Amino acid sequence: MKNGFLYIVLILFSNCIFAQLNQKEKEVEINKIVNRIHLPKIPNYAISVVKYGAKGDSVTNCKRAFDKAMKACERRNGGTIIVPKGTYTINGPIHFVSNVRLHLEEGAKIRFGSNPKDYPLVLTSWEGTMLYNYSPMIYGYNVENIAITGNGIIDGEASNSWIKWKTLEKEDQQLSRDMNHNKVPIEKRIFGEGHYLRPQLIQFVNSKNILIEDVQIEDAPFWCVHLLKSKSITIRGVKYDAHNYNNDGIDPEYSSDILIENVKFNNGDDNVAIKSGRDDEGRSNSDTPSENIVIRNCEFKGLHAIVIGSEMSAGVRNVYVDNCKASGYLKRGLYIKTNSDRGSYIKDIYFSNIAFAKVEDCIYITSNYHGEGSGLNPSKISEIYFSNISCELATNTGIVIEGYPNKKVENIKLDTITIQSAKNGMTITNTENVSFNEVTIGEKATIPTAVK
Repeated sequence: MKNGFLYIVLILFSNCIFAQLNQKEKEVEINKIVNRIHLPKIPNYAISVVKYGAKGDSVTNCKRAFDKAMKACERRNGGTIIVPKGTYTINGPIHFVSNVRLHLEEGAKIRFGSNPKDYPLVLTSWEGTMLYNYSPMIYGYNVENIAITGNGIIDGEASNSWIKWKTLEKEDQQLSRDMNHNKVPIEKRIFGEGHYLRPQLIQFVNSKNILIEDVQIEDAPFWCVHLLKSKSITIRGVKYDAHNYNNDGIDPEYSSDILIENVKFNNGDDNVAIKSGRDDEGRSNSDTPSENIVIRNCEFKGLHAIVIGSEMSAGVRNVYVDNCKASGYLKRGLYIKTNSDRGSYIKDIYFSNIAFAKVEDCIYITSNYHGEGSGLNPSKISEIYFSNISCELATNTGIVIEGYPNKKVENIKLDTITIQSAKNGMTITNTENVSFNEVTIGEKATIPTAVK
């Protein structure tokens, strides 16, 4: 219908030629992932930052006190740094060493300064390209057994500072991409002063056995939590109130064995965005896809709930999202996106038991993100399963699946999908073997009316 709502009921039972894990098999695979994840082992030693001169008065620069506390833990091969109630200003980053927990007690807030000169250059990644840039506010490189816990707040304090770089970053964004495509050595990809790439709030690189639990994350300059080339990670009970540009909640990149559970998202961008490098550089790291990720019992709120891509050139596989719900308005609910420059694959993705309220599009899969790409490296999207997904209203389209003409989206199963109302029902192009069972968009049809 050109005007009004399109009502569709699809009840198609087909003998699919592709394999799908049944519920019991899926639970076994999830348990395998979760059981491989190790929580950090932290020595019993504990020290308060107050002992080293930190003052929770919101004015005093506590950078030196936090550095001294980290050094004290390092001398003892680890320990817990306690942050008591108060607001602690830190002009510069916290750089983790191994075997350390940063624990924020109830009423504690860490608030980071916004002078770029306080943040030294470190090895990082920006939108899928490895480079040297300003240090994230909390950073760890090649560390293990790391924890950030407690009921306090980590505040990037970026809304009146770093966020202004959004309008200035285009030239440096393109420079980073050119360096990627031209295979410029990473040690020569130097950004920082004179450039405008915003740093992440929390980032761990080449690290393992990481726990982030219960803290609230606010006002990040860029992505909130970036897990880069890391593994064995647990994020649970975390809360977000982060509404700046590109304030993704959690971005795993080239990372594996991850459990994200009981998280309350409230973000200005993607809640979870799973990535694995961009274009040439990503494809050269195909031995480190993002894989074996479990997301469960979460509450979504923001721009998009779960996103895979668009930087996914090393591949994404074995992702399980279960028993989640969303509130408020989302642009898209479940969003898989890539283009014809990325290459590689997205496969073996399971979405189940997810409830959305109002969205623009409920389920969206595209191989033609933003219409970008040379056509030389289209990505393969296959083996994607949706089960028991509900949505109250899609203001645009209920389900969109867009393949690439010479690399079709394959082996998609939609089972028990209920979208109560949608402007448009469905758009499916360049696909093979898309299976539907108990799919309702609009009012469910019943017995056909008789001729009068």
